[in-house]
Amino acid sequence: MIKISKEMRRLIVSAAYHANHGHIPSALSIVEIMKSFNQVETEDDVMILSKGHGVMAQYACMKELGWLNDDDLFNYFSDGTELKGLSDSRVRGLEVTSGSLGHGLSVGVGIALGHHINKSQQKTFIIVGDGELNEGSCWEAIQFAGHHKLKNICMIVDKNNFQAMGETAKIINQDNLGQQIESFNFNVIEIDGHDEVVIDETIKQIYSSSNGKPNCIIANTVKGKGISFMENKNDWHYSRLDQSLYEAALLELEK
Repeated sequence: MIKISKEMRRLIVSAAYHANHGHIPSALSIVEIMKSFNQVETEDDVMILSKGHGVMAQYACMKELGWLNDDDLFNYFSDGTELKGLSDSRVRGLEVTSGSLGHGLSVGVGIALGHHINKSQQKTFIIVGDGELNEGSCWEAIQFAGHHKLKNICMIVDKNNFQAMGETAKIINQDNLGQQIESFNFNVIEIDGHDEVVIDETIKQIYSSSNGKPNCIIANTVKGKGISFMENKNDWHYSRLDQSLYEAALLELEK
């Protein structure tokens, strides 16, 4: 399990280096979340990456599933490639075009409503960023899901405590985030977003839940997880790897 997570991080770092592209820490923080949900997701369930700038984590997961190969990742973000720097629904395996933050959650709630009306057992999982929750459209979607008791939806908050321009606590404080979401008639579970066992157990709990409410997992994560010189260093949100830093990152992931 841990070996797969390290390999996914290696793929993210390698893709970013060859593409000379940023958003590396945003992808590193959701590796365990993405891996766990893709393992248990049934064929009919939907996984939406609303924080579309973390898409390299989903590409790495798709590589592990055999949907992409090394050439796909090493040509990421280059001329002619299908793999963009943000989630794009034209790529097989990506449900929505996201990156304009706040859109993916609203789309996911709409999909869940359709399944609810059709009395389908399908579930919709949506990964959002904590900074993304500054968007008003997110709270409209949360309010709508709670009002309609969309028990087939699960919002996963990647709470890495940073957004593009700084710490979330200094921009819009989220110390009581769980209580806020719970007040909209959600069942809220807070976990360590890097503990694969806990993530798997929580997902199973949600699949067997009968509380009649939408679910929310607040996953406490580390932005840049796995690369010491990136962890909680928000300058890396847009920064690129040069060859020496790329080699240093790969060396860390070999330990």
